[in-house]
This record gives sequence, structure tokens and C-alpha cells, in this order.
Amino acid sequence: MRISARADYAVRAVLELAVRQGADPVKAEVVAAAQDIPHKFLEGILGDLRRGGIVDSRRGGGGGYRLARDPATITVADVIRAVDGPIVSVRGERPTGLTYTGTAEPLLPLWIALRANVRRILEGVSIADIAADALPEPVRRLAAEPAAWENP
Repeated sequence: MRISARADYAVRAVLELAVRQGADPVKAEVVAAAQDIPHKFLEGILGDLRRGGIVDSRRGGGGGYRLARDPATITVADVIRAVDGPIVSVRGERPTGLTYTGTAEPLLPLWIALRANVRRILEGVSIADIAADALPEPVRRLAAEPAAWENP
């Protein structure tokens, strides 16, 4: 599984909005500068996040972006889906839409299990968790395993 630059930037932008959540919307330029994201690229991402119900926007001099709902109710999976679509795909298809025959049949449950594990993690971590540096215990345990930091 790969996390695209678009998804990485989207999560970082939403996190930035979460920590700056207040009365006034935050300008895209501020988010771009704070997270070192190319501004034009970020504008497209913010548009996808707006259409996905993750952020709201307001035009004009006092305009900008803010989260559309409480950061505790926005998961990392929500953000990734808003900008990239399904979290796990095989050849661009959802695993449940695949069929294999013969010796390849055991691949399907493998892809489904992979998707279930990825979803368990990404749906179990909210933007509020990250903003508070309070990742859920199962995620912290996985990240603490030495093998998690190795590149085979």
C-alpha cells in the first residue's frame, strides 16, 4: 500500500486546520506555509476535502477554511477517501470486486485481510488523536515494534 502525496498533504492540512480551529477561517496560504505544501496543489486538495464534507470554506477577505465537523469525528480514513477514493485497491479495483480462479484463489482473502487491517488502523485514528499526540494504544504498540521501522 502506498500513501500518495495528495493523501499525506490532505491529512497534514486537516491537522493544521484542527490545531488552528477557532472563530476565524484559516487561509490556504497559511496552511501551505505551515506544512510546506505547494499552494496550488493544496487548493485542489482543499476543494476535494470540501466536497467530501471534511472542511468548509468561506470566500472573501475574511475567508478561508475550517473543519466542517469536530476533529474527533474525522478519521484519517475519511480524509484519505475524500482525496484519493478507496483506501486499498488492487489494480484500481476494490478487493471485493475481484475474482480469481485456480491457484490464485487464495489471493482474494489475502487482499481482503490487508484492507481490513489498513481500515482498522486508519478508521481508528481521528484527527483529534493526532492533534493531541494521543494515538490509540494499538497503533502506538505497532509503531513501537522495531521491525516497523525497518525497510526490508
